[in-house]
Amino acid sequence: MHVIVLIWGLTGILGHEISLDAFQLVWWRVLIAIVAMGLFVWWRGALWPADGRMLGSFLLCGVVVGAHWITFFAAIKASNISVALCAISTNSFFVALLGPLFGRGPWRAKEFVLSALVILGLVFIFRFELHYWKGIVLGLLAAALSAGFSLTNARFIQKESAVTISFWEMIGAFVGITMYFIARGEIGQLHVPSAYDLRCLLFLGVVCTAFALVVSVEVMKVLSPFTCALTINLEPVYTILIALALYGSSEYMSWGFYAGLLIILSTLALDMYWGSRQRQ
Repeated sequence: MHVIVLIWGLTGILGHEISLDAFQLVWWRVLIAIVAMGLFVWWRGALWPADGRMLGSFLLCGVVVGAHWITFFAAIKASNISVALCAISTNSFFVALLGPLFGRGPWRAKEFVLSALVILGLVFIFRFELHYWKGIVLGLLAAALSAGFSLTNARFIQKESAVTISFWEMIGAFVGITMYFIARGEIGQLHVPSAYDLRCLLFLGVVCTAFALVVSVEVMKVLSPFTCALTINLEPVYTILIALALYGSSEYMSWGFYAGLLIILSTLALDMYWGSRQRQ
């Protein structure tokens, strides 16, 4: 899971580098991921899910995944990488909040304590970086959508392979975004990426999407959605460090931002500590 989070840490950098808007960026990302996954699924001979009745659920979940990526990249373009990634790290709160609605049992006090710390960290960030409010709101929406499809995939993986789930979710995301373009009469306005954008999109679609999505779903056989969500809280650390090295002063934030980020990341250490105590 940590390897996947490190890979996802590069998506914010790639989103900043690619000149396309959020909708077109995700459309190309998903298309490339479908081709990469489709070749692998065809090679394995596992194109169709074992339970055909699940196909509609996979496609619908894919629409949610696509919406998550659109709001994520829109948050980056509306603020900066650091703010967007910090807002995304609240997904553990949404997992704790929405978990019982997805059949994970009653609300757990431990998860809400950790989630309360996440909210406290976000208060620090809101207080000192209010001029980035649009990016923060879009980041929070992306976090809520991430929690939704994470909880759903945790149920899917009990019945189907990670590759099949991820492939059909990409199909759902692609169809959903394409229908959006058609409804707005913008399907003819899709831009062909430049050579540089295409290189970034290929890495984003094959490594950060096709490979990372399949493995992230697979690990849910072992890890709970909440633990996965807390682990993803490390994504801002990787991304912000890379962004500071690449972009310098444009990514420097106030001390309140870093205090809030430290509070959010402390939840991961607490979850690991409590989990260790429980196993003992």
